Amino acid sequence: MSARSHTRRDPAESSGVEIQLPWWAIALPAVAFAALLLLILNPVDAHAAGSEPVVTHLLERVQETVQRMAL
Repeated sequence: MSARSHTRRDPAESSGVEIQLPWWAIALPAVAFAALLLLILNPVDAHAAGSEPVVTHLLERVQETVQRMAL
């Protein structure tokens, strides 16, 4: 009696895996990023710093954070 031989599938055929994410998997990180960005910029101080550019203010905050982390 002869044993059956198993045929292998072509690896190119089985590697086509599709991953579908729900809409909130993209929306939640985007909303969280926007909320954290607003917290960093602190919109309460926006009226007091009318002549100072927002980019300069943001870079100063980043520099302060990096200096605190280095300690």
